[in-house]
This record gives sequence, structure tokens and C-alpha cells, in this order.
Amino acid sequence: MGIGFAIPVSTARNVIDQLIATGSVTRGWIGIEAQEGTNELADSFKLPVTQGALIANVVRGGPAERGGVRAGDVLLAVDGKPIVDRQAMLGVIASLVPEKRVPLKLWRDRKEIEVSVVIGTRPAMPPRR
Repeated sequence: MGIGFAIPVSTARNVIDQLIATGSVTRGWIGIEAQEGTNELADSFKLPVTQGALIANVVRGGPAERGGVRAGDVLLAVDGKPIVDRQAMLGVIASLVPEKRVPLKLWRDRKEIEVSVVIGTRPAMPPRR
């Protein structure tokens, strides 16, 4: 069918190293739902750039909420790594080590702010009935 999938070597190496060391893979999680930044969103939020991810929802009691992140914030950087879009955000956060405290650069009320979040692990999903 001509369909192929590629995994970045850095991701594969991280997974292999975790499997060897612990027998499982743990991905970082902060408890947010985000949507892509667009030119229209950048204009409405008075953002100086069109990059970033708009935080649409913050999980109650999750790491982001405990760190002061709010729905409506625009995530610009995580641990010093610029967030160019929603997909990049997911990769950057997933690669972080749980229990590590990291700075998040946000756009809120027409200015940049920084908050600190302790990376968590995604809670287990309840079994389906």
C-alpha cells in the first residue's frame, strides 16, 4: 500500500533506554488540552508571533493547574524550548522526566509571563466496561 511510519531516532533511543532501565516507558504530562495557534488567534491575543499553542483546557488538579496555568493562556516555551505548534508541544512535554520542575513561558493578558510546573505522569485510564 505504500504506507510507512517513521519514529525520530531520539524518541526511539529514549524508549529503548527506558525499557532497558525500568521495563516500562514513562512520558511527561502536565494536564492541558491545546489547539493550534493561527494568525487570527495571534491577532486577537495581540501576540507578537504566530507560534505557540492556545491552552483550551487545564485538567483540574493536574500539574499545569497547580503551576498556575489557565485556559486561554498561549504556551510559548517549555523548559526553554520554543513551542512552534501543538504537535511540537506534545513532543516536548512527553520527553520530559516526571517530577522535574520546568519553566513554562506563557502569553497572558498581552504580556509574557513565566510559571513553574512539576512534570507529572498521565493518570491511568479507567478500564472500559
